[in-house]
Amino acid sequence: MIDLLQCPDTIEWLGVTYRTILTAAATGGAMSIVDSLSPLGSGPPRHIHEREDETFVLLSGLCEFWLEGETVTKKAGETVFVPRGVEHTFRVIGDRPSRHLVILTPGGFEGFFAEMAEAQFQIPRDMDRIAESAGRHRLRFTGPPLGVA
Repeated sequence: MIDLLQCPDTIEWLGVTYRTILTAAATGGAMSIVDSLSPLGSGPPRHIHEREDETFVLLSGLCEFWLEGETVTKKAGETVFVPRGVEHTFRVIGDRPSRHLVILTPGGFEGFFAEMAEAQFQIPRDMDRIAESAGRHRLRFTGPPLGVA
């Protein structure tokens, strides 16, 4: 498998490495695909995508996904589909980072990752500014990450 950290056009935010491998521009807005490498213990605050369906394809590692109160654990080779409007989050568990593809339909949300990486906002310090960008991308935060009370 290609080493994501050695690829051109990678960005980093909060320890997660992102590389958009299919842009919304390349698909007429239909979809985008982001290759992500997330460190052990990482995961976003609970949130809802109002516009995009989100599909995770795990390439390596182990992740715990939380969807509207239900928790499932997925390993490499498995997939999770999160319809738009569904509150969700995930965190990397086990003993190593997780590499996964994030498929967004329609595309465009990859712009949020780019904005965050450029500004290097920190949670919780910059949550107001993060939420402002999230609003432009029709993402709404609803609670803390998994494992945070």
